Amino acid sequence: MQIQQLPSKTLTGIKIRTSNADEMNSGTAQITELWEKFSHKHGQKLTTNSKVYGVYTNYESDVSGEFDVIACCDDLSLADKHSVKVTTVAGSYLVFKGEGEMPDAVIDLWGEIWQYFSSDECRYTRTYSSDYEYYKSSNQIEIAIAVKE
Repeated sequence: MQIQQLPSKTLTGIKIRTSNADEMNSGTAQITELWEKFSHKHGQKLTTNSKVYGVYTNYESDVSGEFDVIACCDDLSLADKHSVKVTTVAGSYLVFKGEGEMPDAVIDLWGEIWQYFSSDECRYTRTYSSDYEYYKSSNQIEIAIAVKE
């Protein structure tokens, strides 16, 4: 992981509102279905230049509150009446990198992130402004967590 100054990004996609508690319960989890909808709706329209993101924003409070998840991409031409636009916050991010089969690589990397932020060695405080997953390839993921410096 490394600290980076990242610019804001304007992206388009589809949104849900959820919580970590809801995502731990198969009866209330929504993120998998969100990505299935995004893939069905936009998968065929994405080009090799399209960048795919998962944005976490509009946090109610912290890790225990509700938040929005937007499955999205940087190709704003894909926006339609059912899409939302989201702009990430420019600033300091702690960027974690992972590789492997999806979605396991994403799940494992989020586990590493939660472990880091709950450890005594954690030097950073999350801002809960906007965090995001960047899908670099079919087996590479970067997760950027907004932090105070």
